[in-house]
Amino acid sequence: MSTSVTFNPQRIGATAWQLAQTLWVGGLWLLHFLVVPALSSIGLAPLLIETLSGTLRPLLVALALGCALLQLLLLMLAEGVASCWQDKRGHLLLAVLGLACVYLATHCWLPAAFWWLRFNFLLLAFAGLLLVLQPIPDAGDQKC
Repeated sequence: MSTSVTFNPQRIGATAWQLAQTLWVGGLWLLHFLVVPALSSIGLAPLLIETLSGTLRPLLVALALGCALLQLLLLMLAEGVASCWQDKRGHLLLAVLGLACVYLATHCWLPAAFWWLRFNFLLLAFAGLLLVLQPIPDAGDQKC
């Protein structure tokens, strides 16, 4: 018995899209809604929790920036460059790129703006959630 593996670039792009999306959207939601509340509930010192989340949030936002760039590239390859301006996925990815850049710039130059950093982080998380609800580029009738 021989099995042949066929190269399907659309399927590879869809898999890369899903992997990138899982990494950054799942990471943002996991940190903010599960890890930080769990650390708080087990009785760690609030200053320690704030230090941990203050260290991990910029790393996750940088990961989100890189993954969103990859997703934008995959969207342009699958749907064309015009899809960035005409498609909801393109709009959301451009919003994520802008939010991530603003977050990182604020974190570097104005780290005392806690309220803005948290608000921006939540906007990123909800933009990711909206992106998850959109179809995968060029997945068509293919099954996962």
